[in-house]
Amino acid sequence: MRPSGRSADEMRAISIETNYIKHAEGSVLISFGDTKVICTASVEDRLPPWMRGKGEGWVTGEYSMLPRATHTRGQREAAKGKQSGRTQEIQRLIGRSLRSVVDMKKLGEHQITLDCDVIQADGGTRTASISGAWVAMRLAVDGLLAKGAIKEDPIKGHIAAISCGIYNGTPVLDLDYIEDSSADADANFILLEGGQIAEVQATAEGATYDEEALLRLMRLARIGCDQIITAQKSALSK
Repeated sequence: MRPSGRSADEMRAISIETNYIKHAEGSVLISFGDTKVICTASVEDRLPPWMRGKGEGWVTGEYSMLPRATHTRGQREAAKGKQSGRTQEIQRLIGRSLRSVVDMKKLGEHQITLDCDVIQADGGTRTASISGAWVAMRLAVDGLLAKGAIKEDPIKGHIAAISCGIYNGTPVLDLDYIEDSSADADANFILLEGGQIAEVQATAEGATYDEEALLRLMRLARIGCDQIITAQKSALSK
């Protein structure tokens, strides 16, 4: 039995509220159970120096966690004067994931920055960030198309992310904090609609695992990502 009482293939409740931030070109508040992340998409005409003059755009991500997103207050990274290695790794993952479904030539010379700010953490903050950031990006690109700033849709499809793990010897879907902190293995799957893989991060924590366990985690991830993509579509249709 999982601490939450969920079955092995059961997600937490998913909620996606669009246009959550007034000034951003695209924004959402996404919740995976008690994990809540504000994702905003900002469109700018300036590009990184290495991209200028190529007629292509760029998509990048930034990630942060509010001091009381967790059980005890964490120090703001700005107060420390540097980002942690964890923060840098997660925001690179966000950028890579979103770029995998964007045609940069069709985006033109625009940069979309996806800011993912965790306001409450209960496991799966990076996967919620990626799943919410896609919706924020979709809203921002819809705005570019509506204004005629770009002629063709650069987004090639949906992308979603979910955590899975081996908890008490059983592969389970969508780890919350209690499970994540004591899992034998922990994995993050970033999948496109239709099942194509953008990235997989899978690590043995308390014990190693075999190929069959990895395949079971993959099958659970497909179930979860299908549900997230359904929630993305529902949020955008409102």
